[in-house]
Amino acid sequence: MKTVDPKEVSVGRFHYLMLGTVAPRPIAFASTIDAAGNVNLSPYSFFNCFSANPPIMVFSPARRVRDNTHKHTLENLREVPEVVINIVNYPIVEQMSLSSTEYPKGVNEFIKAGLSEVASSRIRPPRVKESPAAFECVVKDIVELGQDGGAGHLVICEVILAHFQDEIFDAEDKIDPFKIDLVGRMGGDWYTRASGESLFEIEKPLRTLGIGVDALPESVRLSEVLTGNDLGRLGNVEQLPSPEEMEAILAHAEVMEVLQRFKLDDYSLYLHIHQLAQLWLRAGHPKQALCLLFASQKI
Repeated sequence: MKTVDPKEVSVGRFHYLMLGTVAPRPIAFASTIDAAGNVNLSPYSFFNCFSANPPIMVFSPARRVRDNTHKHTLENLREVPEVVINIVNYPIVEQMSLSSTEYPKGVNEFIKAGLSEVASSRIRPPRVKESPAAFECVVKDIVELGQDGGAGHLVICEVILAHFQDEIFDAEDKIDPFKIDLVGRMGGDWYTRASGESLFEIEKPLRTLGIGVDALPESVRLSEVLTGNDLGRLGNVEQLPSPEEMEAILAHAEVMEVLQRFKLDDYSLYLHIHQLAQLWLRAGHPKQALCLLFASQKI
C-alpha cells in the first residue's frame, strides 16, 4: 500500500493522485458573464449536487498552480453572481475540452468551441443549446479554501430554473441514462462514457432489510469464487432459505448434474457449486443462488 502525505509531495503530484482515484466526476460546464457583458464558458470537474430543497449545486474553480492567479469564471462570478451549469454528454465532449483552453479574458469560448448560445430565462449568462440539460443558478456564496496555487473556491449555487432536452426522457418521463449519454472526468487526459455495458443497475435497499453478508456461511464469505459484489447481492436477500427451498434447489437439473459429476471430488464440487451460484447471481437470481449455497452446506 502506497501512503502519501500531501505535504511531502508537490501540489501537482497530489492533484494527479486525487483526480486519478476520485473518479469519474461529473462536469459543470459553467457559463458566466462579467460586468461588461463578456461571456465565458469553462468546464469544472470539481462538481456535484448537494441539496434538493433548496436545489444546490457546488463547483470549484481553483487558483492556477503555476502563478496563483484566478480563473476567469471566478472573476466573473464576483462581478455577476449568476451561472448556468450546463451538463456535458458525449456528443459535445470534444468541444467542452476545447473550451478549457486558456484563452485571454474577453474571448468567448462559445465561439471558439463552436457551441450555440441560448438566452437564459432568469439570469444574464447564456446557456449551451447543445447541452442535454442546463441549470440556471444564482450564486449564494463563494468559500475560499486557501491562498496558494491549487486552492479551490466552493461556488455554492442555487438552481432557480432547469432546462432538459425532450430527447433524454423515456416513456415514463424519466431521464434515460442511455439517451442522455453522459461523460465523466477521470485522471490525466482520460474520460469515461456512461453508456453501453458500462451502465448497470443496483436496486437501492431502501424498502428491504437484507440478511447481510454476516449471515452467510463462512465457506461462502471466504469463497475462492465469489467476489465482494457477489456477496453484497447475496446479503441483500431478505430471508434465509427454508428447508423446502433448499431441498427443491438440490433437485434442479443443473445442480444435479454438478452433484453427480463431482461426487467423488469435494474441492471440485465446492468450486462448481460456487461458480453456478455466481452465474445465477449475475443472471439476476440472487434468491436461487442463496438457496444453492445454503443447501450445499448440507451435502
